[in-house]
Amino acid sequence: MVNAKPKVRIEHLIKIYGEKPRAALQLFREGKSRDAILQVTGHVLGIADVSFTVNQGEVFVVMGLSGSGKSTLIRCINRLIKPTSGHIYIDDEDIALINEERMREIRLTKVSMVFQHFGLFPHKTVVENVAYGLKIRGVEKKQRSQKALETLEVVGLTQWAGYLPASLSGGMQQRVGLARALATDAEILLMDEPFSALDPLIRREMQEELLRLQKKLHKTIIFISHDIQESVKLGSRIAVMKDGYIVQIATPEELITNPADNYIRAFIQDVNRAQVLKTGSIARQIITFTVEEDSPQTALEKMLYQNLKQIYVVRQGFPVGVVSRETLAAAIPEGREDITQLMQADFPQVNADTTLENIFHLYQQELPIAVVDESGKFKGVVEQSDVFASISSLT
Repeated sequence: MVNAKPKVRIEHLIKIYGEKPRAALQLFREGKSRDAILQVTGHVLGIADVSFTVNQGEVFVVMGLSGSGKSTLIRCINRLIKPTSGHIYIDDEDIALINEERMREIRLTKVSMVFQHFGLFPHKTVVENVAYGLKIRGVEKKQRSQKALETLEVVGLTQWAGYLPASLSGGMQQRVGLARALATDAEILLMDEPFSALDPLIRREMQEELLRLQKKLHKTIIFISHDIQESVKLGSRIAVMKDGYIVQIATPEELITNPADNYIRAFIQDVNRAQVLKTGSIARQIITFTVEEDSPQTALEKMLYQNLKQIYVVRQGFPVGVVSRETLAAAIPEGREDITQLMQADFPQVNADTTLENIFHLYQQELPIAVVDESGKFKGVVEQSDVFASISSLT
């Protein structure tokens, strides 16, 4: 669950690589381009005045091509790279200003990192690798071994505890790396392209595993990726970087439906929109039969006026059924007022956060799908034509 209070806050972060970054920093503040700074000073602008917040419990994806600055950014967040200028707040503590001793304490207790190439010790067993962070924190051996085994159970690797990493597949080794980060109970996970070295099938499995764990653990995750499909699948929000700058920060849906410029459009052109767009974003509000207010006659009049073949029945805001125009027209002359005796109680219904990809099979009933909010109240309907229009429209 995402908390509205920021867990991580980045303000005007700048990183310049070179022996004398202050001269290059002055040029940057004067508005000089990355190329101009490189040409004049020989220094490389890695991060260019970046600001954003990451909320507690959020999966925040930073996406970009090689050289965009995303890996520099994540290494600044845990001070593996020292920023040239700016602020990095973790729980309102500016870690850009603290000494190395305090930074080591934060790495041991608050922030864990999962690397692309696993970073496992080949001579240590799986359980020893997982317990390593606890060991350097000074946790007693029996306690850290127990915690490591518990964490291995979470990622489904208990039976491999006594094996060396070389005995495991790439995907299993990455699970060990993830378990090592989780074992410290750090609230923040920094993940630097952790799945990019894996085969496509194993990569998808690890993405699903991460989503499963996040539902249970509610960590604050900053995830680095160069893959748009991975980004929209995992991210609560996505920051797209280019040449050290952030081009756009948006939810996956916002990125697909409202790209900031042609650079973003190029990124998203091959995205399967049905996997990203959610029913709540395309649901249409329609007239309903409100049990507390309407009579069959008024409902029929509404349907005739708007040429509707059926109408959803709503009680106290919740959809309870659907009734056809023909049924109403036949029942009214008979004086039947109880609409619940006439309605079809079996109807397709989905939550507003359901992706379009997961609703196609519901159209077998040939009814518009009722969309409800997180409390189960009626938001509107989605028809097949709405779905096809949404996934085929060009941005």
